[in-house]
Amino acid sequence: MFQDFQKTIKEPIQLEGVGLHNGIKVKLSLRPAEANTGIIFKRTDVGDSKSIIEASYKNVSSAALCTKIKNSHGVSVSTIEHLMAAFYGEGIDNVLIEINAPEVPIMDGSAFDFVEAIRSVGTQDQNCSKKIIKVLKKVEIKDGSKHISIEPLSKDLIIDFEIVYKNSLIRTRRKEFKLSSTNLTAIYNSRTFCLYEDIDQIKSRGLAKGGSLENAIVVAENKILNEDGLRNRHEFVDHKILDCLGDLMLLGHRVFGHIKTSQGGHQLTNTLLRKFCSNKLNWEFINLEEKEKNHKDSRYPRPIAVSA
Repeated sequence: MFQDFQKTIKEPIQLEGVGLHNGIKVKLSLRPAEANTGIIFKRTDVGDSKSIIEASYKNVSSAALCTKIKNSHGVSVSTIEHLMAAFYGEGIDNVLIEINAPEVPIMDGSAFDFVEAIRSVGTQDQNCSKKIIKVLKKVEIKDGSKHISIEPLSKDLIIDFEIVYKNSLIRTRRKEFKLSSTNLTAIYNSRTFCLYEDIDQIKSRGLAKGGSLENAIVVAENKILNEDGLRNRHEFVDHKILDCLGDLMLLGHRVFGHIKTSQGGHQLTNTLLRKFCSNKLNWEFINLEEKEKNHKDSRYPRPIAVSA
């Protein structure tokens, strides 16, 4: 799961869809990028001098119902989290995303279409070592009954996520996700969801203009309005883990650490990342290639010359 070298996609990918919140039809092009480029968005509908937006936690300008990033010129792109989660899970480090609208298409409400597109063209190892952020100290954020923390963990990422809803169908659910051993299929396939009684309030804020039963789960009291129901019984909490994974990708590197959260979301995760990165004593970079080499060297030490 944790490869030694950075990766990009082998060939360009073209996708089309509609923005969940603005309802605008959008074309998306994913293009291979050189090592150490990172994840870069380019708005093709604005001038070149203002078009580039780095996918970074520092550039998050809004985290209400989705993650939105913005550059110094005020040019933004939103609902990036499902695409970013696909990059995290598939090990993609470098890619240029050309987009002709201010919102990534919602597709079916999950990361499935992004992952399938990436796998259809394949990935390319690059001649540059992958750096990992290793958590050194526990950092925690509390907001009333909501909380999120990140703490040290050796060579893996664990997300322990709890959701708490008054709705009798969703209720309180908890799941622990371990990147090295958990099958990502259920996470990738999990769709965004909302309560039926919240739809009018969401739309009154000018959001969910592109929302439908084709790209979101809608829950009305104790009934799921989507004809096919849930894809799996953990889909609600799986989607929250998907969102968290996508927001973590905004660190620019993968993480060795243990995240624990209850009632978390985009805003809480971004607040955690800002606090975590603000103190260099909280983390360090490790090079996977060097780590593996040192591990092998320690198992098979070099002979020591002994004089007669």
